[in-house]
Amino acid sequence: MVKVCILCIEGTNCEWETYLCFKRLGAAPEIVHLKQLTGAVREKDRRRLLDYDCLVIPGGFSAGDYVRAGAIFAARILGSLEELKTFVEEERPVLGICNGFQVLVELGLLPGIAGERATLTINDSARFECRPTLLKHENKGKCLFTKKIPHGRILKMPCAHAEGKFFIPEDRRAEVIKTMEENDQIVLRYVDPDGRYAGYPWNPNGSIYNIAGICNPEGTVFGLMPHPERAFYAYTNADWTRERGSDYGDGKLIFESILEHIRHSFGTA
Repeated sequence: MVKVCILCIEGTNCEWETYLCFKRLGAAPEIVHLKQLTGAVREKDRRRLLDYDCLVIPGGFSAGDYVRAGAIFAARILGSLEELKTFVEEERPVLGICNGFQVLVELGLLPGIAGERATLTINDSARFECRPTLLKHENKGKCLFTKKIPHGRILKMPCAHAEGKFFIPEDRRAEVIKTMEENDQIVLRYVDPDGRYAGYPWNPNGSIYNIAGICNPEGTVFGLMPHPERAFYAYTNADWTRERGSDYGDGKLIFESILEHIRHSFGTA
């Protein structure tokens, strides 16, 4: 059975919803506090990251988002979790949702281009944005987490963040975006109901190039600002009574994609 580590510290949230998404699809998720991986607990509560097939960093406001969103969580991981480097090198999947995306960027795992750093900064509106978002799937097959999503499909998932603007300094922005496109790292981009790249409110934070989610060059590390765990079922969509069809929402596809990959690649039931 696929074992999923859902990593939390003080201030994270949505770990339970993420747990349920994996559980409902037949995986064996576990909510694990960082201290359980670093050894700052009783021996019976210890866990080893390398005993898991997939790592998920959920949304929330880890450590109160002091300094900047995700910075303290990332610093604590860098200072104590040596197994993470091996986990990533072995190409075991890593997913960061909202605050988790911010943590992955702070860790330098995304965009994952040698020598290049990005940031997720304060929304252009200078407000916390909580709204449905429309996302165009741009990936051509590199990202393990969107294998079951057709290229060009428009998805609907909610966002809820104050620091979700994907930002690269202007002096190297064009070059980094070009490299990411060549590497097939751009996974999701904000669009309007007609599928066009648009500004606020369709792009809720002002992200450059309308970026909502990216992966590393290997496609094994994926971060996105919208919340797929809040779109697992159709009834969590504000328009579900007018769009009655499938019982499931678009977020389910992300969890299905990675579980299918792990089961196929590693022979895990």
